[in-house]
Amino acid sequence: MQINPAEHTTTTRTALVVVAHPRPDSLTAHIARLAARRLTAAGYRIDLLDLHAEGFDPRMTVADLPDWGNREKTYSLEVENQMRRILAADIVVAVFPVYWVQVPAILKGWIDRVWNYGFAYGRSKPRLAGKRALWLGLAGAADDDGVVDLMRQSLSMQLDDGVAYYCGLAQSSVGLLPGAEEKPQRVDADGNLLLDETLTGAARDTHYADLEGRAIRFVDDFLAGDRVSAVAVTDRVG
Repeated sequence: MQINPAEHTTTTRTALVVVAHPRPDSLTAHIARLAARRLTAAGYRIDLLDLHAEGFDPRMTVADLPDWGNREKTYSLEVENQMRRILAADIVVAVFPVYWVQVPAILKGWIDRVWNYGFAYGRSKPRLAGKRALWLGLAGAADDDGVVDLMRQSLSMQLDDGVAYYCGLAQSSVGLLPGAEEKPQRVDADGNLLLDETLTGAARDTHYADLEGRAIRFVDDFLAGDRVSAVAVTDRVG
């Protein structure tokens, strides 16, 4: 893929907000819109990438399978368009449901096909160096379910220690939001699924207001990295 850095120079910061849920009325989509509003208020231009709505195909194709002898290869048109959107973004914020302690298949396929060898990694000077990523995962497990910590560690290993590390990102963090279901669920020591009563009325409103608040705090904490970086640059200049 031939890259012209001048094509991606802009005075306005851009946030690529990636949504990985098939239903536009889902809690995942709602949290993505909430994050986008927070980013807009912080001065970012939003590039909203709804993987399902745009019909992204997560399956790796022959055209996208890395040719290890050619880092400048031309990928499929779909993937090259996605690569340009990542290059144009200063930050990437992905919002997704957690399936089986992992990202959903469509998001994993987006990473596999787009964050590809020769583009996102495999270079002495990574093209994505300096970019930052926030991964917001919504989980059905109750907040006090013992699997939550393991889920957070697993996602961090995949996304922070795996993807972000190999791509040279300046920062990558996972924000896990358990308690996404109206009927809290957990598993006991014997593997039995335990379900609480369905949340209704004021209890439901309070529960989801708290979840929204946690999502906002994840975004705000992530954005604080902008301010830290700006202060560091000012200190060096001074």
